[in-house]
Amino acid sequence: MDYPHPIVAREGWPYLAISVAVAVVVTWFAGWLWAAPLWIVVVFVLQFFRDPPRQAPGDARTVVAPADGRIVAVGAAYDPYLKRDTLKISIFMNVFNAHSNRSPVDGEVRQRWYHAGSFLNAALDKAALENERNALWIHAEAGDVTCVQVAGLIARRILCYVEQGAKLHRGQRFGFIRFGSRVDVYLPTNSTVKAALGDKVHAATSVIAVL
Repeated sequence: MDYPHPIVAREGWPYLAISVAVAVVVTWFAGWLWAAPLWIVVVFVLQFFRDPPRQAPGDARTVVAPADGRIVAVGAAYDPYLKRDTLKISIFMNVFNAHSNRSPVDGEVRQRWYHAGSFLNAALDKAALENERNALWIHAEAGDVTCVQVAGLIARRILCYVEQGAKLHRGQRFGFIRFGSRVDVYLPTNSTVKAALGDKVHAATSVIAVL
C-alpha cells in the first residue's frame, strides 16, 4: 500500500483545513494580532502531520525504524503476541515527531491484533501491556517480527491500514497514531541490534537492527 500523498499525511488534511479556515476568518474580521495564536496552531498541525517521502536502506535482513522518535528501550523481552523470547526495541514519539508508521522489514502480515486499553504515558514500560495498541506479526525471510503501535497519554486514535495477508516492504507506510505514542518492535533473539538507548531515529531511514 504505497502512500499517494507525501509531505502532509492524509489524516492531517481535515485538521489543517479547519485550522487554516478558522485562522483566515479571525484574521479577516479581527486582524493579525488576534489571529496570531491561531496561525501558530496551523504551523503545529502542519508539522505534526508532515509525512515526507523516504527511501529505506539495506536489504532483506535490514530492520528500519517504524517511527520517528527516541529509543526508550533496548533489550531482551517476552513477545506476548507470538509467545516467544525476543529482543525488543521501543521508540517513543513526542508531539513534535512525524507520526506516520512504516514497516520495519520486508514481509507478509500473518496476523493482526487490536486491544483497547488505557492511555498511560507511552514512555513507560507498562504502557506496552496496558495501553490501547495494535500489533502486526510480519513474517520476514530472515525471521518473524512483531510491530506494535501503542497509544500514549494524549493519543486517542491508532490507525492501521493493513490486514492479514498484506505484503509490506521496508519503509512502507502502514498506519498512523495521533498525538504522542510509541512503537515496539520484537525481533528474533539472534538479531544484531544497531540502535542504542537514547538514539534519535527516523522512520524508514534509520537502521535499528539486522536479522
